Amino acid sequence: MNYRHAYHAGNFADVFKHALLARMLDYLKRKESGFRYIDTHAGPGLYDLSGNEAMRTGEWRDGIGRLAQADLSKDVKDLLQPYLQALGTPPREGGPYVYAGSPCIAQKLLRKQDRMTLCELHPDDSRALERNIGRDNRVRLLHEDGYRALKGLAPPTERRGLVLIDPPFESRDEFAAMEAALAMAWRKWPTGMFALWYPVKEIRPVAQFIARLKEREIPRILRLELTVELIRTDGPLASTGLILVNPPYVLEAEARALLPVFAKLFARGPGAGYAIEAITGEATS
Repeated sequence: MNYRHAYHAGNFADVFKHALLARMLDYLKRKESGFRYIDTHAGPGLYDLSGNEAMRTGEWRDGIGRLAQADLSKDVKDLLQPYLQALGTPPREGGPYVYAGSPCIAQKLLRKQDRMTLCELHPDDSRALERNIGRDNRVRLLHEDGYRALKGLAPPTERRGLVLIDPPFESRDEFAAMEAALAMAWRKWPTGMFALWYPVKEIRPVAQFIARLKEREIPRILRLELTVELIRTDGPLASTGLILVNPPYVLEAEARALLPVFAKLFARGPGAGYAIEAITGEATS
């Protein structure tokens, strides 16, 4: 599939991905020493939900739009606090509403001792990212292919950190490219955290991807998936997932608190649900 993000910004998949990204970044901040956040497919960083692309699909209304109006328990609010704080004003408080992508969410959550490296190959998106990030000596922008750049970025000098691999799935072999990039980077940086996002349009390619990961020697891999209705290959995106390598020890419990809420909140029909699986290693709960 070609997942042009401007059409999908702020949808259920973004909320799922970015809420968990914020949890991992928040965990890294528990230690005083600095860390490095690396984004291999950064995009422009900000998305205008009143723009033509977002208005054409309106997907954000069933994503961040629903979350902004939800009556959540205190425990869930506390877990979502870093994500919502980074987003700023929700849609119900006026517009036009600009949704923050992963680079701008991370930028809001970094401390002065933390650093961020953002890769974006598309020239228009790269220029937009530079404008949206602004002048920030904590941030390094690379106008190059994120998979190729990752070879020289892992491990970072900080030795602590998180890599987000979040491609647009424009290539039919994207799952293979993600697997190869993860295997290469993990060999060089076995203590790093890695998050790989993927859409679920067909069950078989995802199942094959998971099976190949199980054969790797990576000791701790957690799979999280969120589904909002029955998956149809000719229908809109209905399911999404994250592969997490070396996730924080608290993250599985946090996912067990968040994912049932997301599945109910974002449900569009029969088949809504979630999955939490320790692909390698043992579950923590």
